[in-house]
Amino acid sequence: MRRSTALPVVLALIVAACTSTVADPNGSGAIRVGTVYPLSGSQGQGGIDEHRGVMLAAELVNADGGIGGRPIEIVSTDVSAAEAAPATIEGLDADGIDVVLGSYGSTISAPASETAAAHDMLFWETGAVGMLTERSQQGVRTFRMPPTGAVLGRNAIDFMNGPLARAFDRDPGELRYAVSFVDDVYGRSVASGALQAAAELDLDVVGRFGYDLSTVDYDALARRIDRSDADVLFVSAYLVDAVELRRSLVRNDVGLLASIGTSSSYCMPEFGAALGDDAVGLFASDKPSGAAIDPSTLRSEGAELLERARKGYDERWHEEMSPAALAGFSAAWALFAEVMPDAAAESGSLSPDAIAEAALAADLPMGSLPNGSGLRFGEPGTATAGDNVAAAAVIWEWMVPGEHMVVWPPELATHTVRAMDIAP
Repeated sequence: MRRSTALPVVLALIVAACTSTVADPNGSGAIRVGTVYPLSGSQGQGGIDEHRGVMLAAELVNADGGIGGRPIEIVSTDVSAAEAAPATIEGLDADGIDVVLGSYGSTISAPASETAAAHDMLFWETGAVGMLTERSQQGVRTFRMPPTGAVLGRNAIDFMNGPLARAFDRDPGELRYAVSFVDDVYGRSVASGALQAAAELDLDVVGRFGYDLSTVDYDALARRIDRSDADVLFVSAYLVDAVELRRSLVRNDVGLLASIGTSSSYCMPEFGAALGDDAVGLFASDKPSGAAIDPSTLRSEGAELLERARKGYDERWHEEMSPAALAGFSAAWALFAEVMPDAAAESGSLSPDAIAEAALAADLPMGSLPNGSGLRFGEPGTATAGDNVAAAAVIWEWMVPGEHMVVWPPELATHTVRAMDIAP
């Protein structure tokens, strides 16, 4: 059972008698690092999970001796809406903090990373997948650990066009695709990846359905999708709208062959719990969860860390690690246990410049982190600048009510694809 989502606006992971900023690696006090996550509001559950993963990573690194013998102190803020991000980042900057982790939500990531860059801070994105602007200074001031929205969208189409079409014994060229997306930076980022992949594969896209969260009529949207005669529906949504759209599709007898969604919705335990039988047969393109990933598919260090993280998370919060929780943990571990120690060792500094240099030099193979990822960032000025090009992404299938399995890619799969009829 989940605990209450009520959390204080600002909290510290540890309290040290003497603290210093991250720019002083040789000091005796704690290394203070800020975080910005939605700990309340519509994205609160995912934000809480990701934040918990970050806190657990800091706790385990501290248990191992910290960074050069100094503990990490997490100074956390609740940013439940995009408009609150700039002032929150500025407040952390004024408090002497120049490294910030965040943010779970793409609408928060963009303004948070832009403001951090403007103040010469380093922003370490642990979960959001949406597009960023040049103002985020990717590869210089902003580094993103998860797969991008474009990657998740592309993976979804590649999977539907390949393994799923074969499972249904259908010619991929005969399938008709529709794309439904929340019309914001997150929804458009993921949908654009799906549409670009569909165009490159010359697939038949029969409908593009963007909607405003504040005004959407789900039954009307479901009827529009029905009139498109789509066989496969790709959905880029948040939890509430994804659940409501699926209910409307069932209520309006929309005869889809298959449907796949992405992070923030189809992958979340709450999605399966809310829909029950109506979730069975649906697919999700996302990051892996702690329960879904098979330790035998990881490198030894990744497998050992996964077991340690699972145990610690269960002891602390009495539940399994969701995709957001595992993403937060893996990303924070990469920063606290790999990149920052390298920065201190190589340059004698934990300044944003030193950490950025160490991040660009990092090269861990896939499976080194407990979510299946490696660590390798695109160089500044390239198309993948600041993005972790070794980020793991998977396709899940809801097999029975409340239970999903990784079915793709083969190296991370724990179950074979089951072609189940999702039509009402």
